[in-house]
Amino acid sequence: MEEVFLPRTEFKDYKDFFENYKINVPEHFNFSYDVMDVLAKKKGSSRALVWTNDEGLFHEFSYADIKERTDKAAQFFADSGIAKGDMVMLILQRRYEFWISILALHKLGASVIPATHMLTKEDIVYRNNAASIKAVVAVHDGDILKHVDDALPESPTLKIRIAVNPHGFDTPNGTEYTSPDGTKHEARPLPSGWLDFSTGTANAAPRKEPTKEERAAINSNDDIMLAYFTSGTTSHPKLVTHDWTYPLGHIVTAKYWQQVKKDGLHLTVADTGWGKAVWGKLYGQFICECAVFVYDYHAKFKPIDLIKQIEEHKITSFCAPPTIYRFLIQEDLSTFDLSHLEHCSTAGEPLSEEVFNRWKAITGLELREGFGQTETTLSLLNFGNEKVKPGSIGKPAPYYNVVLLNDENEPCEDGEVGEIAFPLKNGKFPGLFIEYYRDQAKTSEVIRDGYYFTGDTAWRDEDGFFWFTGRSDDVIKCSGYRIGTFEVESVLMQHPAVVECAVTAAPDEVRGQVVKATIVLAKGYTPSDDLVKDIQKFVKVTTAPYKYPRIVEFVTELPKTISGKIKRKDIRANDARKNS
Repeated sequence: MEEVFLPRTEFKDYKDFFENYKINVPEHFNFSYDVMDVLAKKKGSSRALVWTNDEGLFHEFSYADIKERTDKAAQFFADSGIAKGDMVMLILQRRYEFWISILALHKLGASVIPATHMLTKEDIVYRNNAASIKAVVAVHDGDILKHVDDALPESPTLKIRIAVNPHGFDTPNGTEYTSPDGTKHEARPLPSGWLDFSTGTANAAPRKEPTKEERAAINSNDDIMLAYFTSGTTSHPKLVTHDWTYPLGHIVTAKYWQQVKKDGLHLTVADTGWGKAVWGKLYGQFICECAVFVYDYHAKFKPIDLIKQIEEHKITSFCAPPTIYRFLIQEDLSTFDLSHLEHCSTAGEPLSEEVFNRWKAITGLELREGFGQTETTLSLLNFGNEKVKPGSIGKPAPYYNVVLLNDENEPCEDGEVGEIAFPLKNGKFPGLFIEYYRDQAKTSEVIRDGYYFTGDTAWRDEDGFFWFTGRSDDVIKCSGYRIGTFEVESVLMQHPAVVECAVTAAPDEVRGQVVKATIVLAKGYTPSDDLVKDIQKFVKVTTAPYKYPRIVEFVTELPKTISGKIKRKDIRANDARKNS
């Protein structure tokens, strides 16, 4: 139904797309009512959400199913005390209740904050108070409910706690259950004060359609629909807020980058606690009438299991970070039928040409990169079937009008590294965040002088393709050279021995700083002096020799934030301790 919001949906080439793509934004737009409920009327019995897990459970929801469930969940939430404007945190892993809950909360006009299940008590206290969170909907798994309860004494705004049973469809908490694979799950009664999601929604009457006055009460351009805490590597996370037009910004994400297929089945690898989930598992896909596939696994990630899901369920489009593709190409995929897979995309990390070429050799498909942030939707992409330059994040998406600015805020020449920025002369547009919640100082640091400054750096080649180099504050200064960590990591990732890596500055008495590479090795490789020399030589001949890592350290895993981003500051701090 993208044609409802786009005067034109087809474009002959990138230039036509960039210049003529426009979004018609309805007044008082609400994704749940204006997309999902419309689809329930238009194609009610068609599949919308396909969910399975590593215990053998499987369920398929039609658009009509989703409307029925979200109407009941919305009324249950309202009866529990949740109303328009309330901040509600969802800690639901990959449970299908995430989709029911977020869409139901949209119907109430509440503000949703998805969060990871890896949060500790201290993390939850910070988030509760930073956002004045009123309600938490969490899966009754591990210590999640305990951490929420432990945070209660220091969380004065938290009034409502709702729990989802992680095992069995619509099974109340505290019920014994045996999953299809034969695993027995003991009854886990709810702690005091928690409401049961299954029982509550089952007993609720469907919420009535909103009146015009109720719809008009939501300001599409100012009220908060969705918010995410960004990963804090040097300070507490910031709360990025989005208005109700945000889903429309993801039409580009789904239709023109991931190239989802109407009535197809799309898989994005992402936990619901991260922004990537709504990029690839919700808004744009449903607007384009493509069903969403969810694989809810709890055991350690096994690449071969993911390939089995892609084959068995005939996934038509697939999106994952480069790390996933690097793991996948190490498996023997020759026995799998992936002929139904029509498009693959990637973002978030360096994509090596080797991975690009090997994936294309296996599947016949080119990996198409893109770029965006929690604060935005997709802002750079490899469009349509136009040529791809492996490693490039592509060209600007419509509305973003990407420019590269130097330290004097002047436009960069081709080949010159600058900060990625978006001109705001035409005002805010669907997809760009509102602000950092309750932090005008940090908001003013990035929205100023008529631009939004991303804090990320890149350079543009003569054909207009952009090449990511790193964070603007993550530059190594070695003997007068300025070296971006991302560009060195991109080269390292092309070496067959490297699965993951982090490049940092290490102190050096002579040069001030030198390049250090901390590396996780691929299967079949073991640390050795010869391997260090081989990796160093590889970097010297692949890029400018001064960028090679003078220090190489092999580790079994890299330090990461709870969102999976590499914590380079921990590596630097550890190096500083060793040298003190």
